Amino acid sequence: MKNAHFQCYAQRPPTDSVFRRKTALLLLGTGLLTFQASGQSLNLNQVVEQSVRQYPFLKAKQAEISSAERRVAASRTEFLPNMIVQDQYNYATSNSLNGSFFPNEGTNISTSGGVRATNVSQASFGSFTSASIEWRAITFGRVKANVAVANADLQRSRVDYENEIFQHQVRTIDSYLQLLINQKLVQIQRSNLERAQTFKRVVDSGVRSGMKAGVDSSLATAEAVRARLLLLESQQQEQVQRLRLSELTGQLQANMQVDSMQFYTSLPNGTFLSDSLSPKNPALRLFQSQINLSAARSLATQRSGMPTISLVGVGNARGSGFSNQGDIFQSNQINGLGYQVSNYLVGVVARWNLTNMLRSRQDYHADLFQVERSRQLFNTQRLQITRQYQEAETQYQVALEQARQAPIQLRAARQAYNQAKSRYESGLADLITLLQTVVTLNRAEVDGYVATSNVWRYLLLKSAADGDLSLFMNQVK
Repeated sequence: MKNAHFQCYAQRPPTDSVFRRKTALLLLGTGLLTFQASGQSLNLNQVVEQSVRQYPFLKAKQAEISSAERRVAASRTEFLPNMIVQDQYNYATSNSLNGSFFPNEGTNISTSGGVRATNVSQASFGSFTSASIEWRAITFGRVKANVAVANADLQRSRVDYENEIFQHQVRTIDSYLQLLINQKLVQIQRSNLERAQTFKRVVDSGVRSGMKAGVDSSLATAEAVRARLLLLESQQQEQVQRLRLSELTGQLQANMQVDSMQFYTSLPNGTFLSDSLSPKNPALRLFQSQINLSAARSLATQRSGMPTISLVGVGNARGSGFSNQGDIFQSNQINGLGYQVSNYLVGVVARWNLTNMLRSRQDYHADLFQVERSRQLFNTQRLQITRQYQEAETQYQVALEQARQAPIQLRAARQAYNQAKSRYESGLADLITLLQTVVTLNRAEVDGYVATSNVWRYLLLKSAADGDLSLFMNQVK
C-alpha cells in the first residue's frame, strides 16, 4: 500500500503556478551563479598560484623529476648481485664431431653428445636447469660513478623545474600587467569616443544653424570615426591579452577578470639593491647543475675502463634420453625429462677489457670538453643576466621619472583642450586647432597609464634578473 500511494503521488503533475515558481527560481539561481562566475576578479597572487598549479608544461617538468628519481633507484640496483635462473626441456638429436668452433650471435646449438659413425635422425628428450649468481664485489668506483650521474641528473631536473616555475611566474605577472594596461586603454578610448561623439553633435548643430562651416562637420565625423577605430583596436588587444594570460594559467577563459589592485594609482617605493650574480638566480643554478652533471658523466666514463672482480657461483642439473653407459638411447626416453647429474661451481672472476680502455679514454676526453662547454655556457648566462639587470635598472629609473612627469603632461593637455574648446565655441579658433588638442589629450591620457605600467614591468624585469621575485611582490599589497 505504501508503494501504491507513492506511485500515485509521483505521477500527479504539478500545477502551473508551482511549475512557474520553480522555473523562475531556477533561472534566477542560474543567473546569479553566472554573474558571480563572470564578475569575480582574480588578484595577482591568485593568478600566479593558479598558473603554477595548472600549467601543463610545469606538470611535464614534474614528470621529468619522477623519471629521474626512478633512474636513481635503477642505478643503485647495480650494487646487487646478478642472479639468472633457467629451466629448459628439449627434444634433439645427438650427432657430433670433435673440433672447435666460434660462437655465433644469438642462440648457439650445443655440440656435446656422442660421436657416431653415421648420422642418425632419431631424437631424444633432454632437460637442463641452472642458477648462476655473480656479485661484482670490486668495480673500482664504476657503480658509484653511475649512481652519481643519476643523482646529478635528478638534481638538474629539480633545478630545471624550479627555474621553469620562476620564469613562468615572471611571464604570468608580466602578462597580468599588460592586461591591466590594455583594460585601462579601452576605458581611455571609450571616453575619447564619447568625447568625440559629443563634440560631433555640437559641431553638427552649429553647422545646421549656419554658425559653423560645413567642413567642420566632416572633420568632426572623421575624428569620431578615428576614435571608434582606436576603441576597437584597444578592445581587440585587450581580448588577445586576456586569452594569453588565461593560457598561462592553464585554462583558456575568454571572460577572465583580474583585479587592478594598486597598479593604476601608485608607484613602487624604496631603494632596491641586490647582486645579480647571486647563485640564488634559478637560471644560473640550472647552468651550474648542468656543469655538475657533465663532470659526473666524465668521471663515470673514466671509471668504465676499470676492471671488475666478481664472486661467481653456479649450480646446474641435467637429464638426457641417452644412457650414461654408452651412446645409446634409453629404453624409456621420457626419463630424459628428469635430472640425472648435477654440478656446482664457485670462484672469483676478474675481467678487464683492455681494448675498451682505449675507447673509454677518448670518451673521457670528449666528456671533459662537454664540461668546458657547460662552464662557458654558464659564463655566458651570467654575462647576459648581469647585462639584463643593469639594463633593467636604467629602464626602471627612466620609467619612474616618466611616470612622475606624466601627470604634468596630462594637466597641460587638458588645459589646452579646454582652452581650445572655449575658443572654438566662441569663434576665436578653427576646428583643426581644437582637433590637435584632442589628439594631444588622448595621447597624454595613454602615456600616463603606460608610464605607470612600465615602472612595474621594469621592476619585474629587475626581479627576474636578480632571481628573486620578492623584490617585486613585496611592493604589491
